[in-house]
Amino acid sequence: MLALADFLIIGAILFCLSVAGIFINRKNVIVLLMCIELMLLSVNMNFIAFSHFNGDVAGQVFVFFILTVAAAEAAIGLAILVVLFRNRNSINVEDLDLMKG
Repeated sequence: MLALADFLIIGAILFCLSVAGIFINRKNVIVLLMCIELMLLSVNMNFIAFSHFNGDVAGQVFVFFILTVAAAEAAIGLAILVVLFRNRNSINVEDLDLMKG
């Protein structure tokens, strides 16, 4: 049987991996978006674990709102990447400051 601490440890590991991915990789925007998504999913796992062990569905309902925000963030982020790639022919973060007007 898995305890609450097991889920919290896995969530903390995933969260730390995503933060490390954001700080280590500063060039590729797609990897940055994936790290942000991993961060949101680790938080979702913690919400579901607390919700299950407390017998309350509020955490699970809150996860649906987070997933909605994550889907919108991914769609807008990928749309910005497409525009960036069409204008600059690269998706490097360093090229983003060249679009200042």
